[in-house]
Amino acid sequence: MNDTIISVKDVSFTYEDAAEPALSGVSVDVRRGEFLAVLGHNGSGKSTLAKLLNALYVPTEGRVTVCGLDTQDDEHLWDIRQQAGMIFQNPDNQIVATVVREDVAFGLENLAVPHDEMVRRIDEALAAVRMTDFAESAPHMLSGGQKQRVAIAGILAMQPSVIIADEATAMLDPSGRKEVLSTIRRLNREKGITVVWITHYMEEAAQADRVVVMNHGQVALTGKPREVFEQVETLRELHLDVPHMTDLAQDLRRDGMPLPEGILTVEEMAEEVCKLLCRSK
Repeated sequence: MNDTIISVKDVSFTYEDAAEPALSGVSVDVRRGEFLAVLGHNGSGKSTLAKLLNALYVPTEGRVTVCGLDTQDDEHLWDIRQQAGMIFQNPDNQIVATVVREDVAFGLENLAVPHDEMVRRIDEALAAVRMTDFAESAPHMLSGGQKQRVAIAGILAMQPSVIIADEATAMLDPSGRKEVLSTIRRLNREKGITVVWITHYMEEAAQADRVVVMNHGQVALTGKPREVFEQVETLRELHLDVPHMTDLAQDLRRDGMPLPEGILTVEEMAEEVCKLLCRSK
């Protein structure tokens, strides 16, 4: 059984009047149920890739398929966008109604979903992102993180197979970033929704199942977070940072502390330091 839900094969994309392609010969497969993080400096092509996955753009060369549907087939355009929901950077750009419940209903109304089914889906979507208590609130009164959760609810109501988040936490404060990422990770684990998470935050990428690093429109690195973030010097050559704990661990190893490779989080750092302290007693 093929568990590939998104297939990007030899894809290139050039913007109109651009001298150089934004993407060149990119091939990436996304597995069903996977949480894939895509990293890259500004201009690396990661946001262009996100829009290709949602059929907002179509390849200049190559082929993108989503749930078996070719993004260049106009007949399946709305089917693709229903299967692959998109969360954008600015939550204010996705709010279309003056009441949260009505905003979540927007996509369902366009699909002419029957009323009773629509009510059920809205209630379930709001519950899934823990926004039920705000169903009758005005979206413009919500925090940035809450607005993004409303945007996610609107996508969930469409019952997608994939959520594509294009720097969805970039405009949020640390608290908002944490609540949005936590919501997406929980939906990935509990509902099996495939996630493509475009980000420039290393700590967010460290929580993914797999990481793809873009550079000048091509895939520069790919692998599990530990495999990718162990390549500290390569990442720095690509003008990227590494998670703070990975950076700290490298500095401590240089100073003679025998820490293992692959430390990504505060919890992992604390565990390894505690082990060293116990051995020294």
